[in-house]
Amino acid sequence: MGIDKDREISGKSPNGSEERGERGLDFVRQIVVEDMQSGRWGGRVATRFPPEPNGYLHIGHAKSICLNYGIAAEFGGQFNLRFDDTNPEKEEQEYVDSIIEDVRWLGADWDDRLFYASDYFQQMYEWAVELIRKGKAYVCDLTGDQVREYRGTLTQPGRESPYRNRTIDENLELFARMCQGEFPDGAKTLRAKIDMAHPNLNMRDPIMYRILHETHHRQGDQWCIYPMYDWAHGFEDSLEGITHSICTLEFENHRPLYDWFIDAVNEGRTDDGSGPWGKKIHHPQQIEFARLSLAYTVMSKRKLLKLVKEGFVRGWDDPRMPTISGLRRRGYSPAAMWSFAKLIGVNKFNSTVDITLLEHCLREDLNQTSPRVMAVLRPLKVIIDNYPQGQVEELDAVNNPEDPAAGTRKVPFSRELYLEQEDFMENPPKKFFRLAPGREVRLRYAYFITCTDVIKDAQGNVVELHCLYDPATRGGDAPDGRKVKATLHWLSAPHARPAEVRLYDNLFTKPDPEDVPEGQEFTANLNPNSLEVLADCYVEPSVAEVAPLTRYQFERLGYFCVDPDSTADKLVFNRTVTLKDTWAKIQQSQQQG
Repeated sequence: MGIDKDREISGKSPNGSEERGERGLDFVRQIVVEDMQSGRWGGRVATRFPPEPNGYLHIGHAKSICLNYGIAAEFGGQFNLRFDDTNPEKEEQEYVDSIIEDVRWLGADWDDRLFYASDYFQQMYEWAVELIRKGKAYVCDLTGDQVREYRGTLTQPGRESPYRNRTIDENLELFARMCQGEFPDGAKTLRAKIDMAHPNLNMRDPIMYRILHETHHRQGDQWCIYPMYDWAHGFEDSLEGITHSICTLEFENHRPLYDWFIDAVNEGRTDDGSGPWGKKIHHPQQIEFARLSLAYTVMSKRKLLKLVKEGFVRGWDDPRMPTISGLRRRGYSPAAMWSFAKLIGVNKFNSTVDITLLEHCLREDLNQTSPRVMAVLRPLKVIIDNYPQGQVEELDAVNNPEDPAAGTRKVPFSRELYLEQEDFMENPPKKFFRLAPGREVRLRYAYFITCTDVIKDAQGNVVELHCLYDPATRGGDAPDGRKVKATLHWLSAPHARPAEVRLYDNLFTKPDPEDVPEGQEFTANLNPNSLEVLADCYVEPSVAEVAPLTRYQFERLGYFCVDPDSTADKLVFNRTVTLKDTWAKIQQSQQQG
C-alpha cells in the first residue's frame, strides 16, 4: 500500500488535499486517535471496504472508501478490499470486476490484501458447529413467514421455535445433512439461541445459515448452505485482523449481534489457547456513521438495478447514474470525490446533501486541471466577407489560465466560421450584448467582427450571417480604443471536427425521488428531460487523438468529457457540469448576509 507511517495525522489525505488537524477530527478518527494513544490493538490500525458484489458501487460507497482508506493512510495502517460474497443468487463476476476498477480509480490501494468472504466459508462452518456443540445454535424447521411471525414486535416479545430444544446431537446431524444438500431450499435454517424476548429484534434467535442450492461465482457448487450477513460480517473482520470495522448507521442495531457471535465463539477460549475450545479469536470494534443521501438521487442497489434492468437508463455506467462508473464516464475526477467526502464529513445523524455541493467540488478540481478548447454546440454559419479567400491563420490560444505551465495551442482561423446560435439575435433586447445586425463583438483570440447581413431560410430561420472583420484587432483591443461588450467563442468551419454532445440534467425531478403518491413507484419522478443529445456539434481540431474520459472545459459552455462511444469519425462528449456554481453563490450570499 505504500503508506508513510511517519505521516500518521500529517494533515494530508492520499490525494494531497489538506485534512483537519487533531482538534477538528471527526468522531471516527477521534476514536482511532484515542485507541492509538491507549495502545489498544497494539497501536495497529486496520480498516477495510467490504462491498457485496451484487451491483455497481455508487457515490455513497465512495464516501466509505475515502473514509476507510483515508484513515488507514493517515494513521500508517493497512486497508483491505474484501468482497462480502455470501449470496450467490445476486452476485456476479461482472460486479466484482467493476468494484475493483472503481476502488482502484478512487486511488485506494490494498496491496495484496484482496479478500473474499467465501474464502472463509469453511472456518465459519466450523465455528457454527462449535456453537451447536456449546448449545448456542439449533436447526429450525420454521418457514420464513413463520420465523417472522414468531419474532414478535417492538412491543411484544417473540415466541420460541418448537425446534429450539433439539438435542446437540440432533442439531449436529441435521446441520451436517443441510451442508450435504439433503434438504431443499428453505426447508431448514441454523439459528442462534439467544433470547426471544430481547428488546432488540436482531437478537431474537437470528438465522445464521440458510439452504441455497445456487452456484457461487467463485466456489461453484461446493456449498449449498450460505451464511447470513450478520453471522459472516464479524468473523470476516476477525480473520483479517481489522481493528476498526466501520459501517453505516443502519447496522448500529446489529452491533450487539456482531459482538454476541464473536463472544460466543470465544466462550471457553483463552488468550494462550489452553482453554477447552482453543485460543481466543480477534474481536474488532464496530463503528457506525451516517450513510450518504444525495438530493435528486437514489442510492438503493435494488432501485438502481431496476433503472438498469427496465431500461430507464443505458446501463450501470450511464452518466446520469450515481454509480462511480457513471460519474467517471460523465467526467468526474477522483480528486473531486475526495474533496466532496472531506467537505460533507462523517456524522452520526442522517441528512441529505445538496447535489450542488458535489458539483462545486467537481468545478473546483476541473477548473485547475482541465485544458480549455472551443466548441460550438448549436452551430450558426458566419462568412467574413472581407477576409481573404483561402487564407488560414494559426492563432495562439491559452490552454489553461489557471495553469501557466499548460502553455498555448494553435487555433485555425478562416473566412468561414461557426458561432453559437444563441450568440446572435436579430432583434435583441436591451441587455443582450452579443452579436446582432450592425453590432461589433470580439472573437476570442481573434478579431473584432461586425454583422452586416442575415440570411434566412424559407421558414424565416436564420441560417447564415455575413460579417466584416477589423484586421487591426487581432488578438487584442482596437488601436483606436473602441470597446465591445462581448467576447464570443467560435470555430473555423473547414477545420472543425464533428461531434455529438450529450447534455445531462438530474435523473429525477424531485430532491426526494421517493416522494410519490401512494401506489406509485419512485420511477414516477424520473425526469423526461434528463438527457438531450445534440448530434451536429463541432470542436476545434486540437481535440484529435484523445483517449476516452479526457476532460475539457469548453469555453463559455461548461466542462465536458470524451465518451467511450467516440469513433475516429465523430467524437462524443458528455457534459460533466456547467460553469455556473450555484453552491458557491449560495455560500457567498450567506456570508454577505
